[in-house]
Amino acid sequence: MSEITRREFVEFGMTILPAMGKAGRLPIAFSTLGCPKWDWKTILQHASRLSYAAIELRGIQGEMDLTRRPEFSAARIKQSLRELEGLELRISDLGASARMHEFEPSKRALQLEEGKRFIDLAHRLLAPYVRVFGDKIVPEQPKQATVDRIIAGLRELGEYAKGSDVAVILESHGDFTDSPTLLEIMKGAEMPTVGLLWDAHHTAVAGKENPAHTFREIGRYVRHTHLKDSKPEGDGVRYVLTGKGTVPVRETVRLLAAGGYRGYYCFEWEKAWHPEIDEPEVAIPHFAHVIREYLSEAGITG
Repeated sequence: MSEITRREFVEFGMTILPAMGKAGRLPIAFSTLGCPKWDWKTILQHASRLSYAAIELRGIQGEMDLTRRPEFSAARIKQSLRELEGLELRISDLGASARMHEFEPSKRALQLEEGKRFIDLAHRLLAPYVRVFGDKIVPEQPKQATVDRIIAGLRELGEYAKGSDVAVILESHGDFTDSPTLLEIMKGAEMPTVGLLWDAHHTAVAGKENPAHTFREIGRYVRHTHLKDSKPEGDGVRYVLTGKGTVPVRETVRLLAAGGYRGYYCFEWEKAWHPEIDEPEVAIPHFAHVIREYLSEAGITG
């Protein structure tokens, strides 16, 4: 893909992005959701030492609104970019909290405003994607009304993102983890600056779908991934180290590789929301080791 620019890649609406980094690095990333106590330099140090190619920014030290972080202020953003470049790291995407299901005008305006602020920041950080949520089906309204509102929100953000080298990606999350609904949303919002973040855990566990079925239905829209493992516990699940649970992560990697996906294989360890799970000093190196094995089996080598 080296013969085309990222701008061309987004404008043509392709669903994969070359995840190239330092020579020998595989296209792997981790989300800062998994290391909520690490500061900026610690995040970079661990990513570089473990040969990650990219970092997904989903809050730093408890501040989920990345536009408020000093590292990304006008005074310091150039320094932060130099620090990334010096370690040959990239930012895979920014994780916003914006929820497209909101219908009350003032709440909805806040969600869209956040999405636009994150698009602006992503542009300055040379990050290709901003993640947003569909999130919830509003109980007192027909499901279709919520779906239509999510489509409208994605289209508004997609229009705003035009010319920025940034695309908005909806995560399979919350009440939107089944491929028929995700496909309807993607078709309704289809434009070069809108795509899908496939959280393969959620479609398998909450959506109860086989990864092969999910990828067959929505694979052409997938720009980025979230990978993690869990096992049943009580009425829910407990997140466990990759390969130690019941989620078919290995199969998901194989499907993505065979399907031509060239984005990042991103580890989303939900330590910020589940403090009882393993520490990032354990989970993030473990994923780096296991995902290399899975990628090698799938024919992807550094």
